[in-house]
Amino acid sequence: MNNRLYIGVYVVVAICASIFVKPYAPWICLLGAFALLYILRPKQSLPQAQISKELPRDHAYLSVLDSLFEHNPNAIGIFNDEGKFIRMNQAVESILGYPVAELLHQPFTNIVTEEQLELTKRQLQQSRNGVPYTFDTAVLHQRGYRVDLHVTAVPVDIHHHAKGNILICQDITERKRGDEQVRYMAYYDDMTGLPNRRLFKDHLNERLRLCKEDGHKVAVFYLDIDRFKLVNDSFGHDYGNMLLLQLAERFTRCLTAEDFLARTEGDEFAFFYSNVEDANDVMTVIAEINRVLEKSFLLEQYELHVTASIGVAISSDDTDEADELMKYADIALARAKEKGRNDFQIFNSDMKSVSLNRLRMENELRRALAHEEFELYYQPQVDIGSGRIVGVEALIRWNHPDKGMVMPTHFIPLAEESGLIVPIGEWVLRAACKQNKTWQTEGYAPIPISVNLSMRQFFQHNLIGKISRVLEQTELEPQYLELEITESMTMDVDHAIQSLLELKELGVNVSIDDFGTGYSSLYYLKKFPIDKLKIDRSFVRDIMVDPNDAAIVATIIAMTHHLNLKVIAEGVETEEQLEFLYQNRCYEVQGYWFSPPVDRIELEHMLRHGISVAAASSE
Repeated sequence: MNNRLYIGVYVVVAICASIFVKPYAPWICLLGAFALLYILRPKQSLPQAQISKELPRDHAYLSVLDSLFEHNPNAIGIFNDEGKFIRMNQAVESILGYPVAELLHQPFTNIVTEEQLELTKRQLQQSRNGVPYTFDTAVLHQRGYRVDLHVTAVPVDIHHHAKGNILICQDITERKRGDEQVRYMAYYDDMTGLPNRRLFKDHLNERLRLCKEDGHKVAVFYLDIDRFKLVNDSFGHDYGNMLLLQLAERFTRCLTAEDFLARTEGDEFAFFYSNVEDANDVMTVIAEINRVLEKSFLLEQYELHVTASIGVAISSDDTDEADELMKYADIALARAKEKGRNDFQIFNSDMKSVSLNRLRMENELRRALAHEEFELYYQPQVDIGSGRIVGVEALIRWNHPDKGMVMPTHFIPLAEESGLIVPIGEWVLRAACKQNKTWQTEGYAPIPISVNLSMRQFFQHNLIGKISRVLEQTELEPQYLELEITESMTMDVDHAIQSLLELKELGVNVSIDDFGTGYSSLYYLKKFPIDKLKIDRSFVRDIMVDPNDAAIVATIIAMTHHLNLKVIAEGVETEEQLEFLYQNRCYEVQGYWFSPPVDRIELEHMLRHGISVAAASSE
């Protein structure tokens, strides 16, 4: 056998070992090297008897090398100078599916996929020119599906001339799929299939570069679905996901090929629009978005109408980075939500200070929790007939070290957006229970204290456990705690009934606050295990001047009596309102006619000496 063929076989085995069986490569190469040195040792004139002894040894070593070739787990093919198979091992058939006879004397490129063909031809030519080459390609399995290969192409050099090459092919199909899956997870939203924030940022950076070269502008739009959390909390996350999928489909249909849409987080979508000239172009896009949202969304048996808050940032000559433009769009979005939702805002430099103020306030809220800067004020609930205080509502105030007393309207919306409403709400609950127990210990007549539950608190899976622990730790009997929920919290009827039943089993009282302003179904209202309805102040305010409000209030009062519920009216500010309520059999009220929210010391004075305003008479 030609010495160069021995060398070629050794090279193949050594390369295979170093690439595919690294732990054993040194031993395989060493064994092969000894075999090669022995076979290629200088031959001396030997007696015929000695030659007869040496030949079997040569064949034994060649048999080892040939076995390594044939039984290698990777497909190995030897090609002539025309690029056609002249020999292949068993793995070719097991990996590619083709019988040896079908590939013999055929070029390797016959089975390469069309999109990889030209590149693979160039890479193989590099090898035939005498340069070892490593590359990835894809071929078609005999059954028609794609197989990804990692190929090492080694030239066969005979007398210093390339006479073909050897291809060592590792099947990397599964690895490729894994890589593609990892890439998909890194750059795409799994639920909607839309690009995520990371891919959006990459494409935006590229678009900014191109637009800067041709003098155009890019507008980034951030869209946040208004009250989306209410959908999740009321109907469940499956319905929220249905809504997101329908939104993604609608937004995709209304965009052009040059636009780029992504789901950046939660209920927030983002897209950029190229070739923007001025704000008029932005207005056109926003009008199209609103048109898309006008049609209702059908989530199985539920029909929903949704709106969106939109923040827009337009690139300028100074805008080089996607991060900057995305930050500005986010600031504009926050501003749109502050102004009442279902609105849009285009970023301007003044918004930077507003955004910084929001961030500063959020940090201050966290500090307020840690440093106990919150205080409770109490508004008495009064029985009209006797003038006695029959309960109090606990209301939070923020005693800011620099700004003084901050009303909840200035920080509760931010607390809800940031999630701080949960720990703040838990602080209110604990402080109210502790104070009520203290009053009882000090000898005041026991009365219930009302605490508002936020939406996030009500939908916590461990709500009952938390309330139970607070009652146990403060030693307050549960009948002296009243929890106020809003109508919107009862939209998820099954969850509401289950949670309310558990609260009733615990022994606490439950009232629906701001009744008449939300979504309660009268059919379900009779099923809810509640104790009291609170008539919203917006109805009470105009009962003496608006016949509709007067009729609504009278109807609510009558309904509560038929349902064997208690009723209380809030926002009572005049004697006429008080008289109207009493005549319609609403006997409990709270409002400025009796007292605004007061601190602990002033309330204790009222508990000792009573309310100074005379009670209305039924006479």
